[in-house]
Amino acid sequence: MAQRSAISDDLQQAAEHGRVCALAAQGQRDLQRCLTAHPDLFAEGPFDGALTSTIALVTAFSAPWCAAAELRLTNRAVLWVFALDWQVDRLATSAAELDRLVQGQLRVADGEPPSADEPLQRFLAALHDDLAAAPAFDRLGGAWRAAARRSLLAMRQEWQWKTAMGDDLRARPSLAEYLDNADNLASTLVNVLQWIRTGAAETEAALDRLVIVSDAVQRALRLVNDLSTYERDLRWGDLNAIMLVDDRSVVEQELKRLVAEATDLLEELRVDCPREAAYLTRQLGYTTGFYRSTDFWGVS
Repeated sequence: MAQRSAISDDLQQAAEHGRVCALAAQGQRDLQRCLTAHPDLFAEGPFDGALTSTIALVTAFSAPWCAAAELRLTNRAVLWVFALDWQVDRLATSAAELDRLVQGQLRVADGEPPSADEPLQRFLAALHDDLAAAPAFDRLGGAWRAAARRSLLAMRQEWQWKTAMGDDLRARPSLAEYLDNADNLASTLVNVLQWIRTGAAETEAALDRLVIVSDAVQRALRLVNDLSTYERDLRWGDLNAIMLVDDRSVVEQELKRLVAEATDLLEELRVDCPREAAYLTRQLGYTTGFYRSTDFWGVS
């Protein structure tokens, strides 16, 4: 009987994993359609099937209780973040060019129409229009605009730090300053979009608190990412927390502190917002496990 029970448990667990993977597969197919529909934005190479798969997987495993339609906009928002990050880090060659990019995205995030010759603006405008159709957007649209502004300005700040450090290592930020700029990761921005799109009344009432907890998780994820991608960042000339300290162990200890801080906040949040706490907890856990073996970007 005990053996039969164990087999039954394994079957149920495998079936649940299969269901979540199917949810991710539906998300990936939608993202692949986005790549096909915007060839001028999603260049072959960095934006491949593996990238769309990893995006869809992290979203599905973070919110496995959602239907595919409820995650479609969130997946597309993550894809937009990757496209934006690529343009900021890899394509922008001057401060003036970067400012034009950031200001254009800010205008579209505020609801202004995109420029016809700017594919990234057009993609964001479609996201904005879909989000604006959500019933809660009239009340929570300000939170979306604030999160978008924070992320865009944080990406610009990191570019400025990186560029200045190329000429003078004394221009590097402190680790604390770097973590204060963790909005460049844009996970809170995506989370706000997800909560506006799918949140219940209690989620709406707690949105300010959810953003605070999401920011704590975001800071931890910033270091999870950096500890795993240091070699790639060296090759690409990107900024990484390990470059800002004398010893990698400083970053490792700071990550432990940030995870403990986020865990405490998540425990408190679970009392009033159990699903949102589970979403953030699963996001942190999944990403930590993912980065132990690979990276979102597949480009060497």
